[in-house]
Amino acid sequence: MTYKNKIAKVLSLSTAVLFSAGLTVMAEAKTFKVAVGDAGGSPQHELGKKFAEAFKEKTGGKHKAKLFLNGQLGSEQDTVNDAAIGSLDFSILAINNITPFSPTVGVFTLPYVIQSLDEAVELTQGEVGQELVENTVRDAGVRIIGWTYSGFRVLSNSKKPIKSVEDLQGVVVRVPKNEIMIDTYKSWGVNPTPMAWSETFTALQQRVVDAQDNPYMTIHSMKFYEVQDYITNLRYIFSIEPLIVSEAVFQDQKPAIQKAILEAGKEATQHSAQFLRDSEAAIKKDLAAKGMQIHDPVNGEKEFIDRATQAVWPKFYDSIGGKAKLNRVLRLLGRSEV
Repeated sequence: MTYKNKIAKVLSLSTAVLFSAGLTVMAEAKTFKVAVGDAGGSPQHELGKKFAEAFKEKTGGKHKAKLFLNGQLGSEQDTVNDAAIGSLDFSILAINNITPFSPTVGVFTLPYVIQSLDEAVELTQGEVGQELVENTVRDAGVRIIGWTYSGFRVLSNSKKPIKSVEDLQGVVVRVPKNEIMIDTYKSWGVNPTPMAWSETFTALQQRVVDAQDNPYMTIHSMKFYEVQDYITNLRYIFSIEPLIVSEAVFQDQKPAIQKAILEAGKEATQHSAQFLRDSEAAIKKDLAAKGMQIHDPVNGEKEFIDRATQAVWPKFYDSIGGKAKLNRVLRLLGRSEV
C-alpha cells in the first residue's frame, strides 16, 4: 500500500469514527418535557425558564428542557402520577397538589406556619426541605429538585371587600383539592368548593364561584383582574411550588446528567427567590392600576389566625409526621412550640 493510500485509509477510518461518535451523541441527546401549571410570566414559568437555561448550559447544549405552560400536559395532580410512572420528565406545581401523594409535605401548607420569604427559603433549602425530598421519592416516586417562591396566597373575589371572617360568609370560594386548605376555610365558617386549577378562570368568569386565593404574581399572570374586583391580603399560606423530576427518569440518567439536573434546579430556586423580591411590589401596583381594590384584614388578621391554627393544626399532626415535626419547624423559625 502506498503512503498516499495509507493516509486515505486513515482519514477514512477517522471520518467513520467521528461520524459514529456524532451519531452516538445525537442518539443520547434529549429534550425533556416540563409541565407547568401556570401561564407565561408566572413564578412557575420564571423558575422553569431558568431551569431550562441552566440545564442546557450544564450539558453543553446537548440536553434541553421544553416548557408546556397552562396545564397543557394535564392537571397538576395528574402530572405527579405521570412523573411517578416515568411517562413525564418534570413538572412544576403548587405544593398542595403534591401533598396528597406525600403527606409530610403538608407541613409547609399548614396555615400561618411560614410567615415570610426568608422563612420559606430557610425551610425548603435546609434540613426540613431535604427530608421532604427524601419522603417524596419514597412516597410518590418523584424527586423535588427546585422550589418556586410565589408569595402569600391572597384572596381575590368579585362580590365585595372582605376584611373579616364575617365578611367572608356567603362568598363561594374555590380551593384546590387539598384537605388542609379546605379545612382552613371551614374553620372560618365557609364550605369551599374544591376545583381543578385548569377550571378556575372559567368558573370565576361564569360566577360559578366568587373567589379564589393565589399569590399576586399568579393573579396577574392568569389575568384574574378581568374577572375579580377585590383582593384581601390574607397571609395564611406562603405559596411554595416545587419542581419535581420523575425518579425513574432521574435514575435512568448518567451521573453527569443527574448532577446537571440537581445543579440547574438549585440555580433556578435561587433565581425564583430573587424574582419574587424584585417583582411582587410592582405587580401589586399594576393590579391596583387595573382596578382591583386591595384591603388588609382587620386586627392584623387575628381572628383568621386564631381560628385556623386552633382548628387545623391539631387535625393534621399525624399526616405531617407528628406534632413533634411541627414543633421542630417552629423551633427552626424561632417561634413557640405548640
